Amino acid sequence: FPLICSLKKLLLIVAILSSMAMQGQQKESTFIDANYFYGSILRHNKDIEHLIKGHPKGFILGYNVKTFGSERWQEAYNYPDFGVSMVYQNPQNDVLGSTISIHGHYNFYFLKRNLFLRLATGIAYAENPYDIDTNPNNNAYGTHLLGSSYFMLGYNKPTIFKGFGLKAGLSLIHYSNSSVKSPNSSANTFAATLGVTYQIDADTQQSYTTTAGFDKVTQPIHFNVVLRGGIQEGRVIGLGQKPFFVVSGYADKRLSFKSSIQLGVDAIFAKFLETEIAYSAAAFPQNGVTGDEDYKRVGVFVGYELHLNKLSLIGQVGYYAYYPYKFEARVYLRPGLKYYISEKVFAVVTLKSHWASAENVAFGVGFRI
Repeated sequence: FPLICSLKKLLLIVAILSSMAMQGQQKESTFIDANYFYGSILRHNKDIEHLIKGHPKGFILGYNVKTFGSERWQEAYNYPDFGVSMVYQNPQNDVLGSTISIHGHYNFYFLKRNLFLRLATGIAYAENPYDIDTNPNNNAYGTHLLGSSYFMLGYNKPTIFKGFGLKAGLSLIHYSNSSVKSPNSSANTFAATLGVTYQIDADTQQSYTTTAGFDKVTQPIHFNVVLRGGIQEGRVIGLGQKPFFVVSGYADKRLSFKSSIQLGVDAIFAKFLETEIAYSAAAFPQNGVTGDEDYKRVGVFVGYELHLNKLSLIGQVGYYAYYPYKFEARVYLRPGLKYYISEKVFAVVTLKSHWASAENVAFGVGFRI
């Protein structure tokens, strides 16, 4: 019953977003797609072996708006689509329970638009997360609400008969609460997909706008300050959620219309580590933790930024230069999204992880000097 209620709410959200998109894009071309998938949960962590049973199946529904080059970035990326999509997954496992999620996505095209890649990110509702009394074996999902992302790669044939087309490929669907609350081993489904598309305005044909070329983007080195934070819980269930704050400073250099590189420093203040240090010293003194270790960390990182209009995809790899307490690996990864409010102010959301183990999801604001 809670899943059905959530499905109705998410369908309402999809309808509202679709209506808004149609109102704002009346001159654009739109299409919908429906995809069935069948796959397996990947063993990315030995702690979830007991959850890998059966073969997950479900469907992905999407509403898409085509681009034709009205803005410069559209031509630079071979006229991608953008839209909203919904994913329902039945993992064939009562411990995990079903999930339903809503995403924003982009479709990118290659090989004369016969090959497509969809990148999507959003939020999911898990039917049956961890509960110490009723569901203690679900160490993948610690909360009802999860972050969700998926990738879809496949063959695209959009116009076969009266606006209908076919698509087929592979998908990777990820669910995690980013350690907002423990446990959080997460789950990844690798699946084969088969779908149909329908061009809503198939009788209306639009042509792609092309230019003679792009001017070279030349910018000096800029300096950035980013303040971000959130809440998280450590590896030990029951120690409680604690705030964390990260102050970052970095230099960036724009290399082209699409790309920038970054080099910077992080000062990381994660209060959950202070609690974990005290717990480890009291519970496992044989491990050599005294309780006096500093919970703060300092990291240095390099990064790459892919510009899509005001939105950017960022990826950073860092190394803890100051690492007084051993927690996960010393190398950390930080993918994320960045939105330029103006030339000098941007909002950012990032996921920090140590390889397959997520540490936190952070929201922040940055200033470019």
